[in-house]
Amino acid sequence: MIELYLSKNMIEGSAAYGKYYPRVSYKQTMNIHDMAKHMAEHNTPFSEGTIEGILRDFVRCTREQTLMGNTVKVDDLAIFKVSCIGNGSTLLYDPDTDKTISASIGSIGRNDKTGPAVQSLKLLAQATGEYTRDELNKVAKLAWTDKAAAEIAAAKAAAIGGGSSTGSETGGNSGGENNGGGSDDNGGNNGGGGGTSFDTGS
Repeated sequence: MIELYLSKNMIEGSAAYGKYYPRVSYKQTMNIHDMAKHMAEHNTPFSEGTIEGILRDFVRCTREQTLMGNTVKVDDLAIFKVSCIGNGSTLLYDPDTDKTISASIGSIGRNDKTGPAVQSLKLLAQATGEYTRDELNKVAKLAWTDKAAAEIAAAKAAAIGGGSSTGSETGGNSGGENNGGGSDDNGGNNGGGGGTSFDTGS
């Protein structure tokens, strides 16, 4: 069950000003040890320690493969890959400085016409298989947090009673206030193939 809280956009001048948006209330963060313990409780013949060791090996190997320029596909979960943010060079070669665009990470000086091609690298995870956006929409079950349900009930009571309700002007339980509008995508890159990708680091 995914629980939602309400966040009201309070940015004046925004097209979304005054609108309410749902946000996911995250309950806890499960690390590798927690996942190994959880998996060991699912009638598996492997011990918690064995599972944790395999998961840690998988993480290390995924890091190794993505740094080699490969993509790692975990069926029905995500495709992991390294992406780059470019500097936007104006020239491939600058005869004035005898510099060419370079396959390196860095910044281009104010007066430079070329230099490092890459500003930074980031790891992307693009949903795949049974974890794409369409599939999530089919199988996910949603509910309001107790606080959000109380806010909605108060708004209803105020409306029926002839009063007015300001509703929620800040974020609910976990996650805090989010004044932006639209979707809450943890970084917000839209992957191809009907999937949803999110930036796992900046």
